[in-house]
Amino acid sequence: MKPRPAALLVVIALILAACSPGATTAPSTALSGSLTIYGASSLKAALAKAQTAFQAAYPGVTITISTDSSSTLETQIEQGAPADVFLSADTTNPARLVAKRLNAGDPVTFAGNVLTVIVPATNPAGITSPADLARTGVKVIAAGATVPITAYATTLVANLAKEAGYPAGFVAAYGANVVSQEDNVAAVVSKIALGEGDAAIVYVTDARTSTKVTTITVPTDANVPATYAGVVVKASRNAAAAKAFLSWFAGPGGQAILASFGFLPPS
Repeated sequence: MKPRPAALLVVIALILAACSPGATTAPSTALSGSLTIYGASSLKAALAKAQTAFQAAYPGVTITISTDSSSTLETQIEQGAPADVFLSADTTNPARLVAKRLNAGDPVTFAGNVLTVIVPATNPAGITSPADLARTGVKVIAAGATVPITAYATTLVANLAKEAGYPAGFVAAYGANVVSQEDNVAAVVSKIALGEGDAAIVYVTDARTSTKVTTITVPTDANVPATYAGVVVKASRNAAAAKAFLSWFAGPGGQAILASFGFLPPS
Protein backbone atom coordinates (compact mmCIF):
# COMPACT_ATOMS: atom_id res chain seq x y z
CA MET A 1 0.00 0.00 0.00
CA LYS A 2 1.37 3.42 -0.96
CA PRO A 3 1.53 5.99 1.81
CA ARG A 4 -1.14 8.64 1.71
CA PRO A 5 0.07 12.08 0.52
CA ALA A 6 -0.89 13.75 3.82
CA ALA A 7 0.94 11.17 5.90
CA LEU A 8 3.99 11.42 3.64
CA LEU A 9 4.11 15.19 4.08
CA VAL A 10 4.08 14.82 7.88
CA VAL A 11 6.98 12.37 7.77
CA ILE A 12 9.00 14.68 5.50
CA ALA A 13 8.28 17.66 7.77
CA LEU A 14 9.49 15.78 10.84
CA ILE A 15 12.71 14.71 9.11
CA LEU A 16 13.43 18.27 7.97
CA ALA A 17 12.75 19.68 11.45
CA ALA A 18 15.14 17.17 13.01
CA CYS A 19 17.87 18.03 10.52
CA SER A 20 17.44 21.81 10.68
CA PRO A 21 20.30 23.93 12.18
CA GLY A 22 18.08 25.14 15.01
CA ALA A 23 17.13 21.67 16.20
CA THR A 24 18.39 20.76 19.67
CA THR A 25 18.64 17.51 21.54
CA ALA A 26 18.53 16.90 25.26
CA PRO A 27 21.95 16.30 26.85
CA SER A 28 22.81 12.67 27.42
CA THR A 29 23.44 13.35 31.09
CA ALA A 30 21.59 16.10 32.96
CA LEU A 31 23.25 17.53 36.07
CA SER A 32 21.35 16.82 39.26
CA GLY A 33 21.76 16.20 42.95
CA SER A 34 23.30 18.21 45.75
CA LEU A 35 26.57 20.14 45.67
CA THR A 36 28.49 21.55 48.63
CA ILE A 37 30.84 24.46 47.92
CA TYR A 38 33.51 25.42 50.45
CA GLY A 39 34.62 28.99 49.75
CA ALA A 40 36.88 31.65 51.23
CA SER A 41 34.98 34.13 53.39
CA SER A 42 35.86 36.95 50.98
CA LEU A 43 33.75 35.14 48.35
CA LYS A 44 30.60 34.95 50.45
CA ALA A 45 28.50 37.56 48.62
CA ALA A 46 29.70 36.51 45.17
CA LEU A 47 28.97 32.86 45.92
CA ALA A 48 25.43 33.66 47.05
CA LYS A 49 24.76 35.24 43.66
CA ALA A 50 26.57 32.42 41.84
CA GLN A 51 24.45 29.88 43.69
CA THR A 52 21.26 31.45 42.36
CA ALA A 53 22.59 31.76 38.81
CA PHE A 54 23.95 28.21 38.59
CA GLN A 55 20.80 26.67 40.01
CA ALA A 56 18.74 28.61 37.49
CA ALA A 57 20.90 27.23 34.68
CA TYR A 58 20.89 23.72 36.14
CA PRO A 59 17.61 23.37 38.05
CA GLY A 60 18.37 19.76 38.95
CA VAL A 61 21.28 20.84 41.18
CA THR A 62 20.89 22.07 44.76
CA ILE A 63 23.86 24.01 46.14
CA THR A 64 24.94 24.53 49.75
CA ILE A 65 27.60 27.18 50.46
CA SER A 66 29.96 27.14 53.44
CA THR A 67 32.47 29.99 53.92
CA ASP A 68 35.39 30.51 56.28
CA SER A 69 39.11 31.13 56.02
CA SER A 70 40.68 29.08 53.24
CA SER A 71 43.10 27.41 55.66
CA THR A 72 40.25 26.31 57.95
CA LEU A 73 38.27 24.90 55.04
CA GLU A 74 41.32 23.06 53.68
CA THR A 75 41.87 21.44 57.08
CA GLN A 76 38.22 20.42 57.27
CA ILE A 77 38.46 18.78 53.85
CA GLU A 78 41.58 16.91 54.95
CA GLN A 79 39.58 15.66 57.92
CA GLY A 80 36.82 14.33 55.68
CA ALA A 81 34.31 17.19 55.51
CA PRO A 82 31.81 16.52 52.69
CA ALA A 83 32.87 19.24 50.26
CA ASP A 84 32.56 18.90 46.49
CA VAL A 85 34.38 22.07 45.41
CA PHE A 86 36.97 24.12 47.30
CA LEU A 87 37.39 27.80 46.35
CA SER A 88 40.37 29.39 48.06
CA ALA A 89 41.65 32.96 48.39
CA ASP A 90 45.10 31.70 47.44
CA THR A 91 46.82 28.97 45.45
CA THR A 92 48.60 27.51 48.47
CA ASN A 93 45.65 25.75 50.10
CA PRO A 94 44.44 24.01 46.92
CA ALA A 95 48.06 22.94 46.39
CA ARG A 96 47.99 21.31 49.82
CA LEU A 97 45.05 19.17 48.75
CA VAL A 98 46.91 18.24 45.58
CA ALA A 99 49.99 17.27 47.59
CA LYS A 100 47.83 14.94 49.67
CA ARG A 101 46.06 13.59 46.55
CA LEU A 102 42.70 14.83 47.78
CA ASN A 103 41.91 16.56 44.48
CA ALA A 104 40.10 15.48 41.32
CA GLY A 105 41.78 17.42 38.52
CA ASP A 106 44.15 20.36 38.60
CA PRO A 107 43.41 23.58 40.51
CA VAL A 108 41.84 26.35 38.42
CA THR A 109 42.57 30.04 39.03
CA PHE A 110 39.34 32.03 38.84
CA ALA A 111 39.85 35.48 40.37
CA GLY A 112 42.28 38.14 41.46
CA ASN A 113 42.21 40.77 44.19
CA VAL A 114 44.32 43.52 45.73
CA LEU A 115 44.61 44.96 49.22
CA THR A 116 43.52 48.12 50.97
CA VAL A 117 43.47 49.56 54.48
CA ILE A 118 40.11 50.05 56.18
CA VAL A 119 39.19 52.19 59.18
CA PRO A 120 35.87 52.80 60.95
CA ALA A 121 33.68 55.27 59.07
CA THR A 122 34.29 57.84 61.82
CA ASN A 123 38.06 57.18 61.69
CA PRO A 124 38.62 57.95 65.40
CA ALA A 125 42.39 57.41 65.15
CA GLY A 126 42.67 59.98 62.34
CA ILE A 127 44.47 57.62 59.99
CA THR A 128 45.29 59.23 56.64
CA SER A 129 48.01 56.94 55.28
CA PRO A 130 49.09 53.30 55.64
CA ALA A 131 52.18 54.75 57.37
CA ASP A 132 49.90 55.49 60.34
CA LEU A 133 49.52 51.74 60.99
CA ALA A 134 52.87 51.96 62.76
CA ARG A 135 51.93 54.98 64.86
CA THR A 136 52.01 54.46 68.63
CA GLY A 137 48.58 53.67 70.07
CA VAL A 138 46.90 52.59 66.81
CA LYS A 139 44.95 49.34 67.26
CA VAL A 140 45.36 47.08 64.24
CA ILE A 141 43.01 44.15 63.65
CA ALA A 142 44.53 41.25 61.74
CA ALA A 143 43.70 37.65 60.87
CA GLY A 144 45.31 34.46 62.14
CA ALA A 145 48.71 33.32 60.92
CA THR A 146 47.36 30.68 58.51
CA VAL A 147 44.63 32.84 56.92
CA PRO A 148 45.61 33.87 53.35
CA ILE A 149 45.02 37.59 53.97
CA THR A 150 47.78 37.47 56.59
CA ALA A 151 50.40 36.27 54.10
CA TYR A 152 49.35 38.97 51.64
CA ALA A 153 49.31 41.63 54.38
CA THR A 154 52.76 40.60 55.60
CA THR A 155 54.14 41.12 52.09
CA LEU A 156 52.35 44.46 51.81
CA VAL A 157 53.80 45.70 55.10
CA ALA A 158 57.29 44.70 53.95
CA ASN A 159 56.73 46.56 50.68
CA LEU A 160 55.45 49.66 52.47
CA ALA A 161 58.54 49.70 54.69
CA LYS A 162 60.59 50.40 51.55
CA GLU A 163 58.41 53.33 50.48
CA ALA A 164 59.69 56.88 50.85
CA GLY A 165 58.35 58.61 53.94
CA TYR A 166 57.66 55.45 55.94
CA PRO A 167 59.27 55.37 59.39
CA ALA A 168 62.25 53.23 60.26
CA GLY A 169 61.13 50.07 61.99
CA PHE A 170 57.74 50.17 60.24
CA VAL A 171 57.39 46.40 60.09
CA ALA A 172 58.09 45.89 63.79
CA ALA A 173 55.91 48.82 64.84
CA TYR A 174 53.01 47.50 62.74
CA GLY A 175 53.35 44.09 64.36
CA ALA A 176 53.37 45.63 67.84
CA ASN A 177 50.10 47.41 67.06
CA VAL A 178 48.19 44.21 66.21
CA VAL A 179 45.70 43.74 69.03
CA SER A 180 43.73 40.74 67.75
CA GLN A 181 43.93 37.94 65.18
CA GLU A 182 40.58 36.91 63.75
CA ASP A 183 39.47 33.61 62.19
CA ASN A 184 38.92 35.09 58.72
CA VAL A 185 38.89 38.36 56.81
CA ALA A 186 35.12 38.81 57.22
CA ALA A 187 35.60 38.86 60.99
CA VAL A 188 38.35 41.46 60.57
CA VAL A 189 35.99 43.75 58.64
CA SER A 190 33.28 43.21 61.25
CA LYS A 191 35.56 44.31 64.09
CA ILE A 192 36.55 47.49 62.28
CA ALA A 193 32.91 48.22 61.41
CA LEU A 194 32.04 47.89 65.09
CA GLY A 195 34.84 50.29 66.07
CA GLU A 196 36.74 47.60 67.96
CA GLY A 197 39.94 48.50 66.14
CA ASP A 198 41.43 51.48 64.35
CA ALA A 199 42.59 49.89 61.10
CA ALA A 200 43.08 46.65 59.20
CA ILE A 201 44.50 45.38 55.93
CA VAL A 202 41.87 43.54 53.90
CA TYR A 203 40.96 42.76 50.30
CA VAL A 204 39.46 45.61 48.29
CA THR A 205 36.35 43.48 47.76
CA ASP A 206 35.82 43.06 51.50
CA ALA A 207 36.06 46.79 52.05
CA ARG A 208 32.94 47.07 49.88
CA THR A 209 30.87 44.77 52.08
CA SER A 210 30.26 47.29 54.88
CA THR A 211 29.03 50.87 54.85
CA LYS A 212 30.55 51.32 58.29
CA VAL A 213 34.15 51.32 57.08
CA THR A 214 36.12 53.59 54.79
CA THR A 215 39.30 52.90 52.90
CA ILE A 216 42.80 54.38 52.97
CA THR A 217 44.57 54.05 49.63
CA VAL A 218 47.61 51.79 49.42
CA PRO A 219 50.45 52.85 47.08
CA THR A 220 50.00 50.95 43.82
CA ASP A 221 53.63 49.89 43.53
CA ALA A 222 53.53 48.40 47.04
CA ASN A 223 50.22 46.59 46.68
CA VAL A 224 50.06 42.80 46.56
CA PRO A 225 48.05 40.83 44.01
CA ALA A 226 46.01 37.97 45.42
CA THR A 227 45.22 34.95 43.24
CA TYR A 228 42.19 32.77 43.97
CA ALA A 229 42.12 29.11 42.92
CA GLY A 230 39.56 26.33 43.12
CA VAL A 231 39.68 22.56 42.92
CA VAL A 232 37.22 19.67 42.81
CA VAL A 233 37.54 17.48 45.89
CA LYS A 234 38.40 13.84 45.18
CA ALA A 235 35.82 12.58 47.68
CA SER A 236 32.99 14.46 45.96
CA ARG A 237 29.82 12.40 45.62
CA ASN A 238 28.72 14.49 42.66
CA ALA A 239 31.86 14.88 40.57
CA ALA A 240 30.03 15.75 37.34
CA ALA A 241 28.20 18.69 38.92
CA ALA A 242 31.32 19.73 40.86
CA LYS A 243 33.43 19.91 37.70
CA ALA A 244 30.66 21.73 35.88
CA PHE A 245 30.36 24.33 38.65
CA LEU A 246 34.10 25.02 38.82
CA SER A 247 34.27 25.35 35.03
CA TRP A 248 31.24 27.67 35.03
CA PHE A 249 32.58 29.79 37.92
CA ALA A 250 35.92 30.25 36.19
CA GLY A 251 34.15 30.95 32.88
CA PRO A 252 32.14 33.93 31.60
CA GLY A 253 29.14 33.34 33.88
CA GLY A 254 31.15 33.28 37.09
CA GLN A 255 33.53 36.00 35.92
CA ALA A 256 30.66 38.42 35.37
CA ILE A 257 29.41 37.82 38.90
CA LEU A 258 32.89 38.13 40.43
CA ALA A 259 33.53 41.37 38.53
CA SER A 260 30.29 42.83 39.90
CA PHE A 261 31.73 42.44 43.41
CA GLY A 262 35.05 44.03 42.48
CA PHE A 263 37.15 40.93 41.84
CA LEU A 264 39.73 41.03 39.08
CA PRO A 265 40.25 38.41 36.35
CA PRO A 266 42.78 35.73 37.34
CA SER A 267 46.34 36.64 36.38
